[in-house]
Amino acid sequence: MYDMKRLIFSLAAISLLTVSCSVIEDRASCLAPVSVHISDFSVTQSDLPTKATQDPADYTNVGAITLAFYDGANEVFKTTRIKSETDTYTTFGDFSCNLPIGNYTLVALAYMYREGDVFVLTSPTEAAFTSERPRETFCATQAVTVSSTSPLELSVTLNRISSRLRIVSTDGRPSGVTKIRTSYAKGGKGFNPTTGLATTDTGFSQINNPSSAVGAPIDITSCPFLATDEETINITIEALDAEDHVLITKVVPNVPLRRNRETTLTGAVFTAGASSASFRLETGWLDPQTVNF
Repeated sequence: MYDMKRLIFSLAAISLLTVSCSVIEDRASCLAPVSVHISDFSVTQSDLPTKATQDPADYTNVGAITLAFYDGANEVFKTTRIKSETDTYTTFGDFSCNLPIGNYTLVALAYMYREGDVFVLTSPTEAAFTSERPRETFCATQAVTVSSTSPLELSVTLNRISSRLRIVSTDGRPSGVTKIRTSYAKGGKGFNPTTGLATTDTGFSQINNPSSAVGAPIDITSCPFLATDEETINITIEALDAEDHVLITKVVPNVPLRRNRETTLTGAVFTAGASSASFRLETGWLDPQTVNF
C-alpha cells in the first residue's frame, strides 16, 4: 500500500550534431539529440515512516512508460516502452530522440499495464484508458526549451494521480460467484496530464475476477481518476455468476476518495440482507482510509 511514489526523470543531450546551424538557416532543420533516462523513484508506504527507492524495472505496478513532446497541439515525438516487451528496448526507462530547436511540453506517464489494456495519450490535456479499467498512474508535464544542439539536462518528478479503492469482504465467496463488478457514480477512466484530474465525471464500471478460493474472503482493487482532489462517490458492488447474472447487489453511499490515497471498504459482500448503508471512516488523509459497511 502506497502513500506516494515519484519517478525521477533525467533528460540530457548526450552528444552534439556535426552539422552547424547559422542564423540564416531554417532552425527547424537543426536537430538536437535528446536522451531521457528514467532513474530510480521513491516509494512512501503508509505503514512505514521511511522512504524506499527502487528502479522502475523492479517495481511491478509500473508496466509501461510513455514519453511525448508537444509543440503546442502538435505532437513532435511519442513513444511507449512496455516492460514485458524486452526486445524493444535496451534498458527500461531509457529513451532517445532528436528534437528541432524550439519550445515544447514534455508529457511523461508511468502506469500499470496488463495484456489487453489500451492506453491513449492524445495531448498534454487528454489521456485515457479506453479498455475496461483504469490503472495506477504516475504523471508529469514540463515545459522544455531546446535552444541549441548543446547538451540539455532536465529533471522531472512524476506523482501518482490516481486514487485507489480496495474492497475486502468479511464473508466468503460462494461457489456461484465468479466475478465482482464495481460501479462508480462519479470519476472516470481518462485524465488531463497537465492537471492530473479526470476529464469526465460520469462514472464507470469494471469487473474483477477474484483470485481467492471459494469460501474465502475477496480482496480486490480499482484505481479511478477523480474530477477533484477529493471526491465523495456512491459505490455499487455486484456479485456476478459466470454468465454475468447479478446475484447480490450492495450500495455503499458517500465513499470518500482522494488522489494518491487508498480507501478500503470492508464488510459483508455476499451475505443477503447485510446492511451496506452505514460505515465508519478512519480519520486522517495521510493514512489509508478504512470504511466498514
